[in-house]
Amino acid sequence: MSTDIPEGKEAAMKLADSDFATDRREHDMKSALLDYLNRLKAGELGALPAILGLASLFVLFTILKPGTFLSTGNIANLSTQALPITILAMGLVFVLLVGEIDLSAGVASGLCAAVMAKLLVQSGQPWYVAVISALAAGIIIGAAIGWLVAALRIPSFVVSLAFFLGLQGITLWLIGEGGTVPVRDDVIVALATKNMPIWLGWTLAAACAAGYAATQLLRWRRQQSRNLHSKPIEFVLAQSAVVGAVLLGATYVLSLDRAPSPLITLGGIPWGVLLVGTLLIVCTFLLGRTSFGRHIYAVGGNAEAARRAGINVTRIRISVFMIGSGLAAVSGIVAASRLNSVATDAGAGNTLLYAVGAAVIGGTSLFGGRGKARDAIFGGLVIATIENGLGLLGTKAYLSFLITGVVLLLAATMDALARRRRSSAGR
Repeated sequence: MSTDIPEGKEAAMKLADSDFATDRREHDMKSALLDYLNRLKAGELGALPAILGLASLFVLFTILKPGTFLSTGNIANLSTQALPITILAMGLVFVLLVGEIDLSAGVASGLCAAVMAKLLVQSGQPWYVAVISALAAGIIIGAAIGWLVAALRIPSFVVSLAFFLGLQGITLWLIGEGGTVPVRDDVIVALATKNMPIWLGWTLAAACAAGYAATQLLRWRRQQSRNLHSKPIEFVLAQSAVVGAVLLGATYVLSLDRAPSPLITLGGIPWGVLLVGTLLIVCTFLLGRTSFGRHIYAVGGNAEAARRAGINVTRIRISVFMIGSGLAAVSGIVAASRLNSVATDAGAGNTLLYAVGAAVIGGTSLFGGRGKARDAIFGGLVIATIENGLGLLGTKAYLSFLITGVVLLLAATMDALARRRRSSAGR
């Protein structure tokens, strides 16, 4: 009995093997570096511009203000200064991933904070009831915007602009014209103004570093066992070491005593940083490890193709607006904690522009389909560093606006050029 494979079938097998060869080939440091450079040339920049920009800003402000910018007190202040914008930007990442925009996110955060403050002060409700109510208000706002955009097909720019105006009116009605509602609840105030115990900060930092390394190694081992394309083990170890060094280094700096007087001790990681870290882990898992996250990327990449593949595009669009407004509520709560009050202009002004700028600067595309939750962290730190450093230099307000606007314009330009390059490369 002949065991020869027919010529046509053999050719098909060779073709199939060539199609999947990249999934099974050995990957060393040299080939990994070449692949990364090729992705950069094709326009897949990711968070690299934000990281380089953040490093450049740290060097610049350290040179200009050597005794102040890198002080432990200012680093702690910078970490809390970035909290509201970073959380708001993290919610906007979900909306931007499907190619939409939410212009009302900033004022939604202010309205939700006003709901929380009114329940705390006037109704005497406990902090957890006030917080749950604020989160519910945010989710309802997002659901309404998402339904109008996804079901009625009204452009998100128009819908969110209408909510931008309307929500400010509701906030004004709740608080009263020119009024301010104080926030004095110990739990809420501690969120952005108090620090966790130093031992707890070190424990969490070590656990996060070890957890990240274990996750990466398990992923590498699983890919190897299935004979799939994977990063070289040297790269995985180096990546884990860098992340661990950043976490432990930041913990060391924030654990140093930064009290202005020797009579008191002030040190530790702010509780708000723990909140942002938790949100980052949850959002990263949601986008990268669930079918829901894959559907978000699919809708952002090509909504019609996603619909034909059986994805409920309407549900995905509504849900991302709900997530965005829900995180906007969290941002408003943190902002109220930092300021110890909620005013009628909470979340208005430049809040939304800074949040959108943070997401785009971090690497999220305005055209949908590309971005990660970590982009909000890098972009938020860039925005906060610019504001913090220029404040230390005593720069006039108009220069701060000009410089931040230029940075945002550069980020949007890079996004557009990268998208054009990806299109020309067929990606």
